[in-house]
Order: sequence, then C-alpha cells, then structure tokens
Amino acid sequence: MRSLNGKTALVTGASSGIGKSAAEALLEAGARVYVAARRIEKMMELETLGAVSVKMDVADEESVKTGIDTILEKEKSIDILINNAGYGSYGAIEDVPLEEAKRQFEVNLFGLARLIQLVLPGMRNNRYGKIVNISSMGGRMHTPFGAWYHATKYALEGFTDCLRLEVSPFGIDPILIEPGGIKTDWGIIAAENLERTSGSGAYAAAAKISADGLKKMYSGSRLTDPGTISRTILKAVTARKPKTRYAVGYMAKPAIFLRKVISDRAFDRIISAMI
Repeated sequence: MRSLNGKTALVTGASSGIGKSAAEALLEAGARVYVAARRIEKMMELETLGAVSVKMDVADEESVKTGIDTILEKEKSIDILINNAGYGSYGAIEDVPLEEAKRQFEVNLFGLARLIQLVLPGMRNNRYGKIVNISSMGGRMHTPFGAWYHATKYALEGFTDCLRLEVSPFGIDPILIEPGGIKTDWGIIAAENLERTSGSGAYAAAAKISADGLKKMYSGSRLTDPGTISRTILKAVTARKPKTRYAVGYMAKPAIFLRKVISDRAFDRIISAMI
C-alpha cells in the first residue's frame, strides 16, 4: 500500500462512524486531512491526531463553498475527497413530506455533487484525484419504508458511473463504496425517523416491525466495524487502478448478488419476510 505523504484529503461527515474512521486511516497513511461536519466540537479527537476541522453543512451551498475556499487558501488542491456525509430518511412514501424528501436528496446527492464540482478543477490541473462516494448496498437493492433513502443511493450509483466516464481521462478515479450493515448510529436514526413519520396511521403496524428490527440489528453484534470500511477506502485511494465499486460489510455482497440473480417479485417476498 502506497503512502499518501504530500496528499491533501477532505472527509465529510467525519464526526463519527465511517467518516471518523476514514479520517484516522488517512492520517496514518500520511495524508494532510481536513474533516468536515456541522458540529466541529465533535471532531476534537481527530484534531489531536493532526486533522484540521472545517465547519460544513453539505445541504447548504454557501457553507460548502466557504469550507472548500478555507481549505484551498492553505492547500494547492484537494487530492482525495471522501463524500461520507448522509443519513437515512425512513417512512412510508405516502407519509414522508416532500420537503423532507428533497432534504434527503440535498444531503445525500446534491451536496456531494457540489463538493465534486468545486474540487475537480484542481484535480484536473494535477491530473490526479480520488473521489470516494459512500453509497450503500441500498443503492443496489430495496427495502420497505426506505424509498427516499434508496432513491438517493440509486441516483448516486448512476451519477458516479457517469462521472467516471467524464473525468477518468484527467487521471481522476471516482470510486463507489457500498457498505452493508455497519456498526454506527445510522440504523437507530433511521428507525427513529420511521417511527416519527409512520408510527401512526395506515402503515403503523409494519413500520413498528421495521423500526424494531433496525434497532435490534444496530444494537447487536453482527454488524461490521467501521474500520473495515476505512481500510477499504484506504486500499482504494492508494491503488494505481482502483475498482469502480467495493461492496463490503455485513450482508453487502450476498444481498447485492441475490438482487442480481432473482426476480423482483422473489426479492420482494424475501425482503418482506425479513421484517
């Protein structure tokens, strides 16, 4: 694995989970690491390791622009971008307000896209860049009550494929990481969103079963440690020719494979039986 000495990296959503672990791995590999989140006080531990905190809300274009400008005042370019910021907005399609659905896209897709637009000029000039988009096995399969979340991840998959065609001639590698179940707070937050959105009304019974299942899974011991994802990220950004996709973590490869080989109806039955 090659050293990242002399490279500058930006990790969004770095206050916890995959983002924090990725920042730690990049620091260990020798990169100059900037970490971004809405609450910089939650990144003090990363600062003690050598990271530089930048306050950034990826759903706010002005915040994104200001954050990137702050970094580029100190660095010639951003060589590695880890787009990790995101969340799961869960609830029945009938129940989720379109305002919330739009926010899900703002955070999970459009904020990410704006960051990419801002770092690409420097990467093109250097003829070097690694853009890692944290997708999900949920970008290759579907579950009930996760329509808007899955929609953002499906969109991110297609977006990244198109990006790769456009920027690879400039020496830039867009990379998709497709985590399975990871031991973070993601599932607990998604369950709380589901209960708040569809905890009463026509979908209440099924929503409660799904929310309870998410809480049980994300409170258990079967899920994959975030360090597994950060090691995959490091492997990807140090590879001369990285894979276009890395499916990693609890159930990621089996679920994606199953979705490929069976019919929609058969997959629906399997997923429905699991909730």
